[in-house]
Amino acid sequence: MTKNYRAKRPLLLWLALALIVILADQFTKTLILGQFQYGDSRFVTGFFNLVRAHNTGAAFSFLAGAGGWQRWFFVGLGAVATVFIILMLRKHGEQTLFATALSLILGGALGNVIDRLLHGYVVDFLQFHWAGWYFPSFNVADSAITLGAILLIWDELRRVRKGS
Repeated sequence: MTKNYRAKRPLLLWLALALIVILADQFTKTLILGQFQYGDSRFVTGFFNLVRAHNTGAAFSFLAGAGGWQRWFFVGLGAVATVFIILMLRKHGEQTLFATALSLILGGALGNVIDRLLHGYVVDFLQFHWAGWYFPSFNVADSAITLGAILLIWDELRRVRKGS
């Protein structure tokens, strides 16, 4: 095994994890698009529904009514984030928790970018609710981004604790 291959192997591993997130995200969204009309909702449990929602904005529909420019802004932001994350994975691929977090964020970001490019909006379908209060709908990509962010925080807390 050459040194160059060993150096690239961690990057390929992390990119494979991001690809798994993208595939899971796009597969579930394809199922929703095929089985639901826009606005449809199906009861699953007393606190969870499957729905078909379209989000033209960012998290919690931030900038959803901004007139269309936000689509390309978020696509560009996703492209910049992709380059930055790949550079970080190349440099820190041996840091398992950190690289896992970045890979989840990368896969989630690209899953939502694909939606913006294909549809002009992000397909959301997971809806939790309780006592008349509804959490904003989200998807697999959003879940991966959230889990990645939690892992980044955990990684940093561990790093700070080790440094003390």
